[in-house]
Amino acid sequence: MKKIVNLKNFLYKKIFIIAEIGHNHQGSLEIAKEMILKAKLSGVDAVKLQKRSNKNLYTKEFYNTPYDNENSYGKTYGLHRDYLEFNFNQYKVLSDYAKKINIIFFSTPFDFESVDFLEKVKVPLYKIASADINNELLLNYIAKTKKPILLSTGGCNFSDINRAVKSIYSINRNLAIMHCTASYPCEIKDLNLNIIKKLKKKFKNIPIGLSDHENGIDAAPIAYMLGARIFEKHFTLNRSWKGTDQAFSLEPLGLSKMVRNLKRIPHMLGSENKKILKCEIKPINKMKKSIVAAKDLCKGQTIQMKDLAFKSPGGGLEPYNFKYFLEKKLKINLKKDELLSFKNVY
Repeated sequence: MKKIVNLKNFLYKKIFIIAEIGHNHQGSLEIAKEMILKAKLSGVDAVKLQKRSNKNLYTKEFYNTPYDNENSYGKTYGLHRDYLEFNFNQYKVLSDYAKKINIIFFSTPFDFESVDFLEKVKVPLYKIASADINNELLLNYIAKTKKPILLSTGGCNFSDINRAVKSIYSINRNLAIMHCTASYPCEIKDLNLNIIKKLKKKFKNIPIGLSDHENGIDAAPIAYMLGARIFEKHFTLNRSWKGTDQAFSLEPLGLSKMVRNLKRIPHMLGSENKKILKCEIKPINKMKKSIVAAKDLCKGQTIQMKDLAFKSPGGGLEPYNFKYFLEKKLKINLKKDELLSFKNVY
């Protein structure tokens, strides 16, 4: 089933949630497929990978830089990155699998060749990494695909965002801006979620989202309250696995909880119309008070404050009506705890 993503749909209450798989699949196609399935079961709308053409992306010196650490999959940084890249056939397998289970599958291209690669895969949208916000040629190249674009904004200022938005918008208006702190993981003091409010004010017709690197699930609901409607969170099957992103990624249970919490918010906010709800009638009636006779009262008796009591359950006259009865005479006899009615007095 083909899904068309119109990012304008996420300006208001509707939300879009992305599980960022990145390279947490460890270069394994089977793990990647399992991650897509678990992400789907967690309730997200989309899964995302990252695509690099490493030998074109990195200088020869950087590609050959020794990369000897506990998270390394190769002796050099380039070989490490190569190990984690999927080829075209593998991408097609993952794309077809995602279609089969009805979840959106896309990727972040880090270079021109990767854009061409993903166009052949026929991904339905693109994410632009924070590090490329000032890469106007790549921004325009992606914009010309006419696919929806999520623009990440870590490690930049508002001038950079303005420039990037102007560049993309001149070609492609199916755009969302993702607030981001490019730190992995991000300390809570560096989240700066208030920037979302400023982005909402500055870019009124562009959906705002959060690309979240916090080690937890608190940032997304707060971001929603500030105006974000698109949410990206790093995802893994096991936080103890080898890889730099694993430790701050959510496992399936954590992702499920984040999705649950986000999807509850519009329902929790509800209506601005304050009224008695159907669900309140029974419990409130049980607890609220009615005006009743404090003792046995006789016909013709002039009612004083001491003759009135206010007891549960509700269903009778509300307590605020008590003044109506003071100094009036009873038309009938009333037993203790019997409800008072306006027609009982003159």
